[in-house]
Amino acid sequence: MTAIAFPIPDEVIAIADGIEGFLRREVFPRHQSDHALLSDPRRTYSEDGRYVPAVVDHIRGVRIAAAKAGYYSMSVPVELGGAGMGMLAYFVVWERIYRLCGSHHWLGAYAVSHWAFGPSPVLLKVTDRARSEILAGMMEGRTSMCFGMSEPGAGSDATMIRTKARQTDSGWRLNGRKIWTTNAPQADYCIVFAVTDPDRAARRAGGISAFLVPTASPGFRLESVIRMHGSVGGNEGSIVLEDVQVEPWQLVGELHEGFRIGLLGVSIGRIYNSARAVGLGRWAIETALRYTQQREAFGKPIAEYQGVTFPLAEAAMELHAAHLMALNAATLIDRGERAVKELSMAKAYAVEIGARALDRAIQTHGAMGFTNELGLVHAWQDVRSVNVADGTNEVLRRTIVQRLLAGDTEL
Repeated sequence: MTAIAFPIPDEVIAIADGIEGFLRREVFPRHQSDHALLSDPRRTYSEDGRYVPAVVDHIRGVRIAAAKAGYYSMSVPVELGGAGMGMLAYFVVWERIYRLCGSHHWLGAYAVSHWAFGPSPVLLKVTDRARSEILAGMMEGRTSMCFGMSEPGAGSDATMIRTKARQTDSGWRLNGRKIWTTNAPQADYCIVFAVTDPDRAARRAGGISAFLVPTASPGFRLESVIRMHGSVGGNEGSIVLEDVQVEPWQLVGELHEGFRIGLLGVSIGRIYNSARAVGLGRWAIETALRYTQQREAFGKPIAEYQGVTFPLAEAAMELHAAHLMALNAATLIDRGERAVKELSMAKAYAVEIGARALDRAIQTHGAMGFTNELGLVHAWQDVRSVNVADGTNEVLRRTIVQRLLAGDTEL
């Protein structure tokens, strides 16, 4: 294991060890017993690109089992009924999940509530009625949600949102489009961001509100599933909202101040994506190191050739640095600090280093590295996609420079 000089709390280590056991008991057997369904995209997805019902059942089954075991809501605030373990635990556990599961046992990603798909600090801002109607199902893993912020013309600059919420006698009517909404194809609810005060929104002074919308609401429509990396299906959706009626109890947080909720979610997402990149990178390097001891060339194991092993050593160094940066950022957040610069650095560095580690693992395996069997290419695609999630690395560099120019130069 990687040596960490400062102590990780015993309860965090315990829950990471516990979830490893859970994955081996609950997730690995599902992939073994239903291998064809979960590994062959032609069976995993239906013609419209969604997961077939049997796959959705597996996903829900993992969530429900994890909720019963106490892992699913580990970082959900105590006020919502979770364990409230914070961002350090969130990072450590997610890194363990991805390092153990790699790309082969992808159902492991549903063992802990992702901030945008299930209960998280975001739901602290919902009304009492919303809590009473949705929280039980969310906490038990029976239902899930998605986060409708990105739009065709509003990606990294979320203040460019064009979805409108027009006030009515009974609430608001939502009209607009959302894109890149992960989990949308099977979500039960969506937190939709819409402009409620055009003047304030134009001045970048608020004016955007968040609403909790059941995906079965009249006028809420999944227009299409977004397929990526040549796959026949996917988990990203394009959403159309046509006169979707929402009432005051569906407002999330304060009117016109929904952008703060979006930023909260994005910050949690950067912790998650750092863990995802580091975990997959470490899984890949460990896979490559095992291969170097087995594969022979010119009469020797390829582990004896520096041209093969030195790139892996360099990747291990970089992953160790990325791991430490993310642990530091998560700890700062748990102490109540915003850590904008540190979190931006950690996410930007982790996803670049994770992708580089995966590339080196692929090259180590030669032609075999590109096969579906090993799953390294799938993990590389996953980490490269993370480069644009929760703020592109170019936007994060801009944020880092802004913080440095503002005097935040402590390193």
